[in-house]
Amino acid sequence: MNIPPAYVLTLSGILFALGVIGVLIRRNAIVIFMSIELMLNSANLAFIAFARALAPAQEALRGHVFVFFVIAVAASEVAVGLALIVAIFRSKESIDVDEVSSLRG
Repeated sequence: MNIPPAYVLTLSGILFALGVIGVLIRRNAIVIFMSIELMLNSANLAFIAFARALAPAQEALRGHVFVFFVIAVAASEVAVGLALIVAIFRSKESIDVDEVSSLRG
């Protein structure tokens, strides 16, 4: 089944917009990180859509390589971000972004 690239890019744009809204509206650090992950996954979806639509079969791997780089960055972001959230929660006993906006002891 061949889905038109416009549909996939529309879905990618909607997911990215939901991620931006989640980052701007929410104050919980975990929800903000989940919104960033949603934005990264929507970028992955757009890379795959463009790779399938614009490149010949043998050159379609370029978009897939970009996706692997984005996945690696997302995995490292999750590891570092969750470690920071745990460290901040242990010291401040809150992960509300407004409450921990100043990182003074």
